[in-house]
Amino acid sequence: MSADVSGSESGSESPESEPGPEPRPKPGSGPEPEPGPGPGPGPRPELGRESRQGSEPSQLCPEHCEPLSWFCLSERRPVCATCAGFGGRCHRHRIRRAEEHAEKLRNKIVDQCERLQLQSAGITKYVAEVLEGKNQKAVMMASAARELVIQRLSLVRSLCESEEQRLLEQVHEEEERAHQSILTQRVHWADALQKLDTLRNSMVDMLTHLNDLQLIQKEQEIFERAEEAEGILEPQDSEKLSFNEKCTWSPLLTQLWATSVLGSLSGMEEVLIDERTVSPLLHLSEDRRTLAFNAKKSKACSDDPERFDYWPNALAATAFQTGLHAWIVNVKHSCAYKVGVASAQLPRKGPGNDCRLGHNAFSWVFSRYDQEFCFSHNGQHEPLALLRCPAQLGILLDLQAGELVFYDPISGTVLHIYRGSFPERLFPVFAVADHIISILR
Repeated sequence: MSADVSGSESGSESPESEPGPEPRPKPGSGPEPEPGPGPGPGPRPELGRESRQGSEPSQLCPEHCEPLSWFCLSERRPVCATCAGFGGRCHRHRIRRAEEHAEKLRNKIVDQCERLQLQSAGITKYVAEVLEGKNQKAVMMASAARELVIQRLSLVRSLCESEEQRLLEQVHEEEERAHQSILTQRVHWADALQKLDTLRNSMVDMLTHLNDLQLIQKEQEIFERAEEAEGILEPQDSEKLSFNEKCTWSPLLTQLWATSVLGSLSGMEEVLIDERTVSPLLHLSEDRRTLAFNAKKSKACSDDPERFDYWPNALAATAFQTGLHAWIVNVKHSCAYKVGVASAQLPRKGPGNDCRLGHNAFSWVFSRYDQEFCFSHNGQHEPLALLRCPAQLGILLDLQAGELVFYDPISGTVLHIYRGSFPERLFPVFAVADHIISILR
């Protein structure tokens, strides 16, 4: 503990609390003390302890020619016992034994070396695991994006050969950018590791080869190197290290692709409604394609566990797990409906939002209420500014690409695109609160 004669720090190591130097004997009154290593008087053993066994000889005070066995915290320099004692220049300063101050510096170096070691281990793990995984993921995503572009453009190649070339170049550029970003990160963290290793070796060298006084004289350098190490920040994840799928987003391609899928008979899905799920507020036609709203609940409906008992909802009979699926719904007779997809986890019972389409994490729907249109999912409602009310809605579900597209097949207009992750099984879902909606053949 440091000592403060003036009372700023508690302890018992100030010159006042230590046994003071014995008065020098008068000439001829007794044996003279052995002279120290210099022209001045010998060291005062009461205030200063000898340097540690095996260390280099202590330097002497230029004023009193005594060993520099104390350290003045106020002036940040080593002093002798006379300087620190009563009447000395550092009498009322905060002082500490030099070997104790050096020991504190050693402890700081040990702590810093441990932190540097942990920092190096973290960076090494980041480079070996995270960056490597990012690189592999970027390559895989680039490959998947490239396949997606080629598959869609194969349907309309005669109309968009230039678009295909442009998009493939963007995918390649994005892949190169992600790859270069990862290479840059590798170089940066390799340099950081080298700097940390150099700093650590330097501090270990100080700890190993310097005596107390030399170590004290290197205090400022030690602090500067510690600050330099703290300036090397921990690795942080960044979007720049990931492949950006947006490079394949093309309004032209999406519109041509949707037109091609919904315009071909092979692209249409055979969608029928599961009568077990139909709400008592809805009437299902015999061909299981048309839903009509009825404000009075039907008493003929059985209490099936699959049935929606409050909201006017219904699910299709077939679930989709992989691939591309498309179907068209005639909505021209209704001013209040919802059309989209839902997972099998969608609850069926009660008036809560967990059963209400678009108000939970289990449903993705395009909705109309009078002249207002929006896309809803998980309680988030995105208004859609449409110039005209669509008479038909085409729904395209591409589970491979993670896209849900709402399309007006009459005007050839993409109304909304949702991109994200979907659960394994999705059902076409419907809701109507005004007149009727029908699934087209």
